[in-house]
Amino acid sequence: MAGKIYGLLGRKLGHSWSVPIHTALGCGGYRLIELEPEELEGFLSQPNIGGLNVTIPYKRDVMPFCDVIDPLAQAIGSVNTLTRRADGKLYAFNTDAAGFCWMVERAGISFAGKKAVVLGSGGASLTAVACAKKLGAREVAVISRSGPDNYTNLDRHDDADIVVNTTPVGMYPNTGAAAVDLTAFPRCRGVLDVVYNPRRTALLLQAEALGIPCSDGLPMLVAQAKAAEEHFFEKSIPDSENERILAMLRQECTNIVLIGMPGCGKSTVGQALAELTGREAIDIDQRIVERTGRPIPEIFAQDGEASFRALEREETAEAGKLSGKIILTGGGVIKDERNYASLHQNCRIYHLIRDLNVLPTDGRPLSQGADLGAMWREREPLYTRFRDAVIRNDGTVREAAQEIWRDFCENSGT
Repeated sequence: MAGKIYGLLGRKLGHSWSVPIHTALGCGGYRLIELEPEELEGFLSQPNIGGLNVTIPYKRDVMPFCDVIDPLAQAIGSVNTLTRRADGKLYAFNTDAAGFCWMVERAGISFAGKKAVVLGSGGASLTAVACAKKLGAREVAVISRSGPDNYTNLDRHDDADIVVNTTPVGMYPNTGAAAVDLTAFPRCRGVLDVVYNPRRTALLLQAEALGIPCSDGLPMLVAQAKAAEEHFFEKSIPDSENERILAMLRQECTNIVLIGMPGCGKSTVGQALAELTGREAIDIDQRIVERTGRPIPEIFAQDGEASFRALEREETAEAGKLSGKIILTGGGVIKDERNYASLHQNCRIYHLIRDLNVLPTDGRPLSQGADLGAMWREREPLYTRFRDAVIRNDGTVREAAQEIWRDFCENSGT
């Protein structure tokens, strides 16, 4: 690989996870390459190109500069993998197709005999359409912002069985948005979103809530990268690498969230967990204090609980967008259902439980003078709604942190 150029070619790449994927596949020199359109021709003429992946907005723009285009990529009309071979020619492939098919298979979704709606008309859409047809779809409708099939006349396709999002709607940092409302497709039995950050876009959160099988785009990203590496180095790589790298990325990028009653130990356990894992701990209450310049009891006393909850919701939404963090919440974060989407989109949520009679109340506005039993009875169903796992905090702080980390390592990669 000495002297060869390997990397991801695009215009704005701050969100990309391609470097860790290719590094895990053995391509240590892989990097991000941001170019403006007028720079493409000069860059692609270099003789020392080893292997490149291509992303938005260049999946079609690079094709005129390629010497040999694989028949599948030619048929799709979009490429995402380039390599210069020993004959000096620049070869182009579409490994997104292999990635898309693996994502579909892994999600347990079948296109055979089904009608699919593909949201978006860019390079990823071309791949999704070609793969849907290859997998036996009886009909594929492409929805774009203009043209005969658009977002104003979705009722023309309300009989769709599968919805595929190939647009960047809902992608970090603009999370929380969805290109469509899935209730517009009452027959829908499968949802695929090529967005991989966050893990659960608003579209996928709705699919989960409706009980529809679904997948984010990270399996596709990993599988297409493996296929690309096979072209880069003209060698076969075991399919088992897909699951290994996917599990590694899930663990590295998923946040750990602690919820629970005021005084249950979220802050102390969270700090111990940060020391154990090397992850940054983000305290939502502390962020509110830093933002307002006032202690929380003062916010409650002067502005009321509703004002505090609005601040809490905003800070939770920002923290929930991040990756690979420990997020420490206030005891009442579960009182606003909107916080669930913010946290669940990219997190595994742990409910810390501790006996009520040992919960401290100093500095906790809603706990002082309150009936903690009544508070627990009100909040327990809400904690149950939010949580992925329960951790008893009856022993030492370190023991609780270790138990969370063991569970996270076992379950976050799935």
